[in-house]
Amino acid sequence: MTFAQTGNPPKVRSRGRRKYKGPWPTDALGIDRGDTFAVNLGEMNDRGELWVVHEGIPILVEGGIPGESVTVEVLRRFPEHIGVRVVDVSIQSDDRVEAECEYASKCTGCQWQHVAYDRQLDFKRDMVVAALSSEESLKDVNVLPTLPAPQPLGYRNHARFSVGRKFGEVGYVNAITRSLVPVERCLLMDNSINEVLKATQKRVRGMTQFSVRVGIGTGDRLIQPQFKSDIPGINSGGQHLRESLLGREFRIAGSSFFQVNTRQAEQMVKMIRDRLRLSGREVLIDAYAGVGVFAVLLAPYVSKVYAIEDSPSAVLDGEQNAKGLDNVDMVLGRSEKVLSEFKPHVDVVILDPSRKGCHPDVIEAVGRLAPDRVVLVSCDLGSMASDLSALVSGPFVLEEIQPIDMFPQTRHIENISFLRLGA
Repeated sequence: MTFAQTGNPPKVRSRGRRKYKGPWPTDALGIDRGDTFAVNLGEMNDRGELWVVHEGIPILVEGGIPGESVTVEVLRRFPEHIGVRVVDVSIQSDDRVEAECEYASKCTGCQWQHVAYDRQLDFKRDMVVAALSSEESLKDVNVLPTLPAPQPLGYRNHARFSVGRKFGEVGYVNAITRSLVPVERCLLMDNSINEVLKATQKRVRGMTQFSVRVGIGTGDRLIQPQFKSDIPGINSGGQHLRESLLGREFRIAGSSFFQVNTRQAEQMVKMIRDRLRLSGREVLIDAYAGVGVFAVLLAPYVSKVYAIEDSPSAVLDGEQNAKGLDNVDMVLGRSEKVLSEFKPHVDVVILDPSRKGCHPDVIEAVGRLAPDRVVLVSCDLGSMASDLSALVSGPFVLEEIQPIDMFPQTRHIENISFLRLGA
C-alpha cells in the first residue's frame, strides 16, 4: 500500500544520494531547496507529524496545524519524500499563536510553539488514542485529558548543544537540513542553562557537543565534558549535581538518567502516589529505577521497596539518595534477570523503561509475580502500546492512562498507565 493509502511516512533508505539505488522519485517534482508551493494540511499522525501528498510525493511539514492552507518552503529533498516548513498561511487555524522564540521555525526543537498550549494538550491525548488503536485489546481504554505542565516555557533542566567546527558557534542541529542553527537563548531552558549558552558562543572550539544540567531546586550546574579553555564564571567537567524533588535531595551523576522537567516530575510522583492509595504495608518494586526517584519518594508510604537498575552510576546515586531510608534496597542488574529470579510477594510494580520499552522477560516475570497493581511509565507511544498489549494479555486489567506533558512546545509525550490484577 502507498503512503496516501496508509498515512504512514515512508522509510528513508539513505540520507545520501550516492547510496540510493535508482532514480529519486522526488526528481519528478522539479523542485529543490528554497522553492515554495501551496498545500492543504490534514490530520496529524500518531507521532504528531503532519504529512501530506503533493503530486504523488510524501511531504513532511514543519510549522503547520491541521486544517490550514499554507505555503511551504523546501528545506531538503530526500529520495522518497521532501522536508518543508510553513512560510505563509492563507487559511489559518484558530489554534495558531505567535511563537515567542525567534528560532522556533529554524531549529526544529519546538515543533508546536506556534500552537496554543491548550490545543497542544489535546493533540497529545489524540496521539495516545491513535497509538492505542493499533492494538485491538486497547481500543476502548480510558485516556484522561493531558496533565498540563506547571511551566510551558523555561522548564528544561538538561540541554545538549552542538558546536560548529569552524567558528565554534553553539546551538542545535536542524532535524531536516542537518545544519547547525546557532542559538543565543533557548526559551525551553532554565535561565542557568542560557547563561552557559551565551557565555560559550564561539569560545568552545575543538569539540562537537557538550551538555548542561542544572538543579532547579538547588541551583547546582553540571557541564560535561570539561572545556579546553577557561570561560569566566563557567565551571565544567564535574561528575554530579544535586536536585531537589518534593523536599528530598537527589544526587545525579552526569551519566545517570533524570527527568528533564523537574516541576512536572514532582506532579507525576504525587499523582502516582495518590492514585495507588498506599497503606504503608505494601512491597513495591521499582524496575528501571534510575537514581531511585520513585523508590525514594514512595518509600515512606510502603513497607519495602526494591529498586532495580543496571547502570552502576545510577545505583551508586540511588544508594546515596536512599540514605536514611531503611526500607529501600538498590539492586544492580538488568530488570529482566532480577525479576525473573524474584521470589517474595509483591503488591505494586512500577515499570519505567527507556524508549524501547520493557524487555519481554520483564512482562513475563510481572505476570508471574501477579502484583495487585502495576504502573507503566512510558515516553514512547509505540513501545507503550506493545507493553500494555502484552500486560493485558496476561492477568492484568488496564484501568486508565494519564498523558503527562513533560515536554511542552514539542510533540513528545509521557504517559502513566494504571493496571490492576484481574479477578
